[in-house]
Amino acid sequence: MPKTYDEINEKIRNGEVVVVTAEEMVGIVAEQGAAAAAKKVDVVTTGTFGPMCSSGAFLNTGHGTPRMKMANATLNGVPAYAGLAAVDLYIGATEPREDDPLNADFPGKFNYGGAHVIEDLVAGKDVRLQATAYGTDCYPRKELDTWINLKDLNEAYMLNPRNAYQNYGVAVNLTADRDIYTYMGVVKKNLGGANYCSAGQLSPLLNDPYYRTIGIGTRIFLGGAQGYVYWQGTQHNPTVGRNEHGVPKGGAGTLGTVADLKDMDPRYVVGVSYYGYGVSQAIGLGTAIPVLNEQIAAEAGISDADIVAPITDYSRNYPWNEGETLGHVSYAELKTGSIEINGKQVPTAPLSSYVRAKEVAEKIKGWVKSGEFLLTEPVQPLPTPENSPGFKPLNFRPVEEEGGE
Repeated sequence: MPKTYDEINEKIRNGEVVVVTAEEMVGIVAEQGAAAAAKKVDVVTTGTFGPMCSSGAFLNTGHGTPRMKMANATLNGVPAYAGLAAVDLYIGATEPREDDPLNADFPGKFNYGGAHVIEDLVAGKDVRLQATAYGTDCYPRKELDTWINLKDLNEAYMLNPRNAYQNYGVAVNLTADRDIYTYMGVVKKNLGGANYCSAGQLSPLLNDPYYRTIGIGTRIFLGGAQGYVYWQGTQHNPTVGRNEHGVPKGGAGTLGTVADLKDMDPRYVVGVSYYGYGVSQAIGLGTAIPVLNEQIAAEAGISDADIVAPITDYSRNYPWNEGETLGHVSYAELKTGSIEINGKQVPTAPLSSYVRAKEVAEKIKGWVKSGEFLLTEPVQPLPTPENSPGFKPLNFRPVEEEGGE
């Protein structure tokens, strides 16, 4: 008989729940089959830890005396967006410091940016806030230079437009004469390396490929805190081609996520500097999947051998939208440390940490067992292949064609 959210939550409250990680579920499904697994297991926990560029934090500093409507603000020298209310700021993870030379001296180092500010706040460090304003009758202050600390802020929460990409590409470089510097790291020339970024069989959306249980309102682990999915993430594209297991063969679904910065753990909120590219935020993210039926059990038991990713040339194919992918490779193959491309053995390197992804899944498992993490049924499902237009690229229209009347 199918289970319900209420029945599983009652088991969680009573300490009777059977919960395993997605890694453990792989073995259970392989040995006992999906039907038996569905009867035995109530909850499967997932996790991932890796760079998620489309991230940031809202901060409310509170009012000083005299009051101020911030027009321009920096945090440790990193510009924050102040075009909100008087003392609300948004700091984007990929924003560099104002004085960063960027790639003027190529390749740039990008030692500090918004992601590092967020990491420092979560770690309890003081952060320097500098702000200017034009002044009004109700907000007369025009300049501010002070230290802020997370514990003193009225509100501080991470609100991320795009997290937990459902699968992603493998980056290689076919250029013969130079390494390239990308958000997938330094990609070595002449097929000198293949960089990938996913927890594979542990990753949340790969264990729920059709978004049967992960949707708007789903409770999640975000940066060490409990948070929620608030919307589909930007660039959510469930129409990507899928393999025989229903798993997307490239970047597909994404999640918009939110959680309280004050509850986060700096182990799972880390600023990342990409040589020659920029700044990003490495984040720990996961959720618990209710095993409502056999189908969900089968999907949550997917293994690295059954998940494939496209191999993409980041020297031409990706930046210029030229040509085709160089084939697909499974995560089981990627994790061996070497794959074959065009007849050549190419070393592989992950940008994500499987070790910390396992930690996330284990932490959620512990929360579920102790009754601290109840399951939330989505109030609205994410767009699926059947009801989504897919991801539309920008249609460039020259300004002169629009006239000016």
